[in-house]
Amino acid sequence: MRIIRKLFTRLLLLVLAAAVAVCCLVGAGGYRMYRAALAQQSLQDRVAGIRAQPGYTPLDQLSQLYLDAVVAVEDRRFYQHAGIDPIAIVRAAVHDLSTGTLDQGGSTITQQVAKNLFFTQEKQFVRKAAEVFMAFALEDSYSKDDILELYVNTIYFGDGYYGIHDAAQGYFGQSPAALTPYQSTLLAGIPNAPSVYSLTARPDLAAQRQQYVLRQMVRNGYLTQAQADAIVPS
Repeated sequence: MRIIRKLFTRLLLLVLAAAVAVCCLVGAGGYRMYRAALAQQSLQDRVAGIRAQPGYTPLDQLSQLYLDAVVAVEDRRFYQHAGIDPIAIVRAAVHDLSTGTLDQGGSTITQQVAKNLFFTQEKQFVRKAAEVFMAFALEDSYSKDDILELYVNTIYFGDGYYGIHDAAQGYFGQSPAALTPYQSTLLAGIPNAPSVYSLTARPDLAAQRQQYVLRQMVRNGYLTQAQADAIVPS
């Protein structure tokens, strides 16, 4: 019995050592990717280029309800974390390790901005590590409102629409400032999976996602149930 315990302990130590080694390799590769991205274009220049694009929409031209919906459904601890959400990462890591996939990355809004500004959408561990380094750089250089503003202006809404301005115009023929509560909560749910929740291809799934957005807003104190029901009856 003692021999079995010793063997088990040694095996566990080997597994832990291997895991640490892999994490170090991934982290080092991610840091190199992060530095290479900044060598091609600085963070400040990249952000300035995004802000100069036609249709870029400042936060003061967006309703608070839309912004609350985005935070509630995408990153409910956005205003508390420093770029990454350890709770979401652990939850996603357990899922990904159990399934052998990268289906759930645990990405925060800041990480998604980092990805949209500098990296591809390809799911790789090294790229995820680079995204974390870039997220820290974003949080160090810009306010939460700046980051949220960059997020809503760079995310993909499906049907070829990038950013809230193009989505509002393309789907509803109006400016972001004129979006109704119904339209705002509908759009807030699409970027999670634009091809799945496309308003043109799968309006039924988009409507289901909207209900989830509203539930998250109620859960996180942005709306009462009565207010959510007034937007879309449950």
